[in-house]
Amino acid sequence: MTVPFIPSVPPPAAEQEDPGRWLGSTSLLDLEDPKLRLRARALTQLCKNEREKALSIYGFVKRIPFGKPLKLRLRTPREVIEAGRGDAPDKIVVLVALLRLARIPARIRYLELRGDILRGLTSNVTSAARPLAEIWLKDQWVRTDTYIFDATYMAAARQRLKDNDWEWGFGIHRQAQSLWNGVDSAFLGGMPTELDPMVIADLGVFHDPLEYVSSETYQGNHPRIARAVQWNMLAPMMDRVVRDLREDIERPVATSVKKPS
Repeated sequence: MTVPFIPSVPPPAAEQEDPGRWLGSTSLLDLEDPKLRLRARALTQLCKNEREKALSIYGFVKRIPFGKPLKLRLRTPREVIEAGRGDAPDKIVVLVALLRLARIPARIRYLELRGDILRGLTSNVTSAARPLAEIWLKDQWVRTDTYIFDATYMAAARQRLKDNDWEWGFGIHRQAQSLWNGVDSAFLGGMPTELDPMVIADLGVFHDPLEYVSSETYQGNHPRIARAVQWNMLAPMMDRVVRDLREDIERPVATSVKKPS
């Protein structure tokens, strides 16, 4: 049965639409961090325009391997980069922080998705929040969630969907868009959010995941500690599935390499 798209908040106020509002630091996004600033400079110093800067940063974040680590708190962008892997909330803080350091306004729109989207990863949730990146380019907000999964994971998830004859699962649709081109919106659901049957509600726009979990929208539906405990209980199982997916896609390559005689 298709679940209708139900916006849970009113349209953003005029001040929310002001791109200049989405450029600063927050308690989680420390834009004064010297290593983060150096990373942003290294990624963008040869870029000729904002689109090239955004794509360079996006490519860096996308290449961070997706995983579901056990976490006692939300991690800063620097902590995620140093860890070398992360889940959607981890990777979105890196993306938003680096874009803001490049003077490109960026924010997070949280969506509530049906738990069916995680079929194969876990069957123990009825719904899950997904951070959708909104990036200000050429006087408009462009959306993408394709930064979440790295190329190896995407290839493995697509193959597993095909093998199981599933339309949805492992966080994606069979026709998921894998890459963002820096111009158009691109979605792992394979279609705009307002048409996506996995989207239950639009939860609004936020600077970072900490602002989201501290919001009335979140706390009214999820006791924060209980929700964190639930995901930490699921994390080891989900991370094991992710590792198995990677091994599936990497195994043929490894076995095809001939040993020297």
